[in-house]
Amino acid sequence: MTNIIKKLSEEQRETLLETLQSRFANNMDRHINMEWPSLHDRLLANAEKLWTLKEMEDTGGEPDVVDYDELTDQYIFFDCSAESPIGRRSVCYDRDALESRKKNKPENNAMDMANVMGIELLTEAQYRWLQQFGEFDRKTSSWVQTPEEIRKRGGALFCDRRYNQVFLYHNGAESYYAARGFRGLLRL
Repeated sequence: MTNIIKKLSEEQRETLLETLQSRFANNMDRHINMEWPSLHDRLLANAEKLWTLKEMEDTGGEPDVVDYDELTDQYIFFDCSAESPIGRRSVCYDRDALESRKKNKPENNAMDMANVMGIELLTEAQYRWLQQFGEFDRKTSSWVQTPEEIRKRGGALFCDRRYNQVFLYHNGAESYYAARGFRGLLRL
């Protein structure tokens, strides 16, 4: 595997920071009691995390800060795109699932993509928590972290929002659909 240089050019950094600042200002309900200057300083001090946020942005995730963990002194970013990020769809759950397919394999899997990007898949609880900020995945669905006991049996979990409710489902981990991707989080 080729080593990825996880650094942005000055132009890429400035463009991303402008995008993040605009999204921050336009969605204040996601980050009550947070101020942009503190977040901006933290972003500038973490070049690799900025690269990760650009990956989230470039794959359609529309990352935004949704929490600040005082215990760990970390800002928490989630993918806040209305639908599952378009650049992360049509993937099965993980490498084992990908390798188990005999034909019609997808190009990638959610767990490997998340790992390369430097993000974590949302848990079911985090996915449900995200829904307080809007109605996400009304036409798509998103893989979520799956307990090992389910995964050992060949399954994986995903969520979506239908009928004004959030649903948790199961599927074979090797399945993939054009309308299913994954949402991630980044700790900064």
